Amino acid sequence: MEQPNLNYIKELAGGDKEFELNFIQILKNELPVEVEQYSNYILNDELELASTVVHKLKHKFNILSMENAYSYAVKYEEELKQGITEMDSEFKLILNQVLEYLTTL
Repeated sequence: MEQPNLNYIKELAGGDKEFELNFIQILKNELPVEVEQYSNYILNDELELASTVVHKLKHKFNILSMENAYSYAVKYEEELKQGITEMDSEFKLILNQVLEYLTTL
């Protein structure tokens, strides 16, 4: 499984440490909320709403240079819209990996 990193954020920041820290803080604030929303929607079988959260999360994967996770989320988002949740277990592994990574920052 690929590892999240800050390469894209550093590139975007162009050496501006304050920008980097602000961007990281946004991720740290938003991601846990979105993961909880996703989990609740899956638990309550609200798959269309879950797909909207996956849509948001996939962009965070991209920001953390996780191209495979981004591609996985793109496919999973479409499957959720069709009422299919087979990718949930793997998706939760990705989410846990990202959450754990953010605690190290």
